Amino acid sequence: MESPHRFAIGLLTTVTGDAVEAALIHSDGRDDIRPIGGVHLPCPQALHWGLLEATQNDLPITELGRLEQELTHHFGRAVEELRRAHPAEVNAAAAVGLDGHTVRRMPEEGVWLQIGNPWLLAELTGLPVVADFRRHDIAIGGQGAPLESMYHWALMAEEPRPALMINLGAVSSLTWLSPANEIIAGDVGPGLELLDEWVQEVAEAANDDGGQVSLRGEVHQQVVDYALEGRFFSRPLPRTPTRSDFEHIDVSGLEPEDGAATICAIIADAISLAVRQLPQAPEIAWVTGRGSRHPLLLERLGASIAELRNVDRRGLNPDTLEAECFAWLAIRYQRGLPVTTPETTGCREASCAGVSTARGPWS
Repeated sequence: MESPHRFAIGLLTTVTGDAVEAALIHSDGRDDIRPIGGVHLPCPQALHWGLLEATQNDLPITELGRLEQELTHHFGRAVEELRRAHPAEVNAAAAVGLDGHTVRRMPEEGVWLQIGNPWLLAELTGLPVVADFRRHDIAIGGQGAPLESMYHWALMAEEPRPALMINLGAVSSLTWLSPANEIIAGDVGPGLELLDEWVQEVAEAANDDGGQVSLRGEVHQQVVDYALEGRFFSRPLPRTPTRSDFEHIDVSGLEPEDGAATICAIIADAISLAVRQLPQAPEIAWVTGRGSRHPLLLERLGASIAELRNVDRRGLNPDTLEAECFAWLAIRYQRGLPVTTPETTGCREASCAGVSTARGPWS
């Protein structure tokens, strides 16, 4: 009998479009997961600016098509970087799981537009590409996110219950598991996308990694309180935001450092609010994502959560975990296993969402 275990590659872009990330895993698509390595490949300046422009403005179709082509070639270069680092494993890979660059997310209207051509990528890499997870999920009644919750569920299979994992990514999300293995998941508030946009615009910094801007500022609590009055924060899980859900968050009257510190407080307090709404508080919360080492975010979260542990204490890489997720989803797709569930995205039924460039529904 053929082994259910296989190698797979996950691909995505960073929130600001400044880099492509690739990760390689070996897994059965369930809870036996071995991360192997990852690549962070900066985008050329023209591609980076093009992705930012596409995210923030309506580009002509011709320009968007050319941007997608260049991005897909950069995805291909990331796979080749992985191949140089892990030639045997990449050559044995069964699939690439692609999460394209999101240019529009409007799940309440049934719209989620990403760029990244799976057919071209399959030609560039010589590997089957599984993609379009989000639009498939929306088509069956889901919100298209958070897709990482199923992966977090697998990573926490042996954790004492209740178990909790918090993802500090572009948007903040959580995954909670009960003693009976019930799952509650969803996006819970803004994340690094909002913070990065602020520091890039007013502090002339690429990001706030390490708190380089926010640690010099003061939190304006009245701004935090007003932000958390938004309708999004009272909606039940699972949920995912549109860009308009956070438009009322306004730090424009603050100094750059104070604005960054206040955004960090909004991110952390939104997570704390969602944790307080869970049926049972866990003793430990695992944190992952690029924000999982941010000192101000962790300090603010630590005031309301008993113990925070970075997933690197389990030998996992918080910087590559999201890319690993899409490798794992590709394996699940190939095995005909659910990729999204009603508990994680609100879809009607657990489904093997996505589409593959390989022939046949699963291979």
